[in-house]
Amino acid sequence: MIPVRPMMREDVSAACRILNDIIAAGGTTAFEIPFSEVLFAQSYLEGSDLVCCHVALDDTGEVAGFQWLGVHEALPEDCADIATFTRRNPVLRGAGRALFAETTTRAKALGFNTLNATIRADNVLGLSYYDKMGFVDYSVRYGVKLRDGTPVNRISKRFDLRKEGPC
Repeated sequence: MIPVRPMMREDVSAACRILNDIIAAGGTTAFEIPFSEVLFAQSYLEGSDLVCCHVALDDTGEVAGFQWLGVHEALPEDCADIATFTRRNPVLRGAGRALFAETTTRAKALGFNTLNATIRADNVLGLSYYDKMGFVDYSVRYGVKLRDGTPVNRISKRFDLRKEGPC
């Protein structure tokens, strides 16, 4: 069993490093500019849109991934946005599933009925992860430009919290 708990201030450095490594690798997140630890904490620990943020820990107690849940003005009140980031080296198999189980429990307790995930169309790992968790496609934003002008589609997926998922 992979331990999952709410993110704390002392997790910021490790979680920020995970996100920045993913950004540096390219192609698997909409983010293109690395986060400072201050900006990361503002975004994932203190943001006004924050619902919750959890970390998954490896067997040494190190942060192996995190999952953020937040609100967005473009979504219905009973729908929350979700974002998941896990360490690439070394990978902790099952971290995403463990995070999702905790996040969905929290989201249900807070009265959310639906989760929204928006993923770059070229993010094969991200699309596969959300498919495995039980998300279904419902919208595509075509040709969203990256900083270099390259157009990349964004696929929005929905998860119904009122149904039992694969977790």
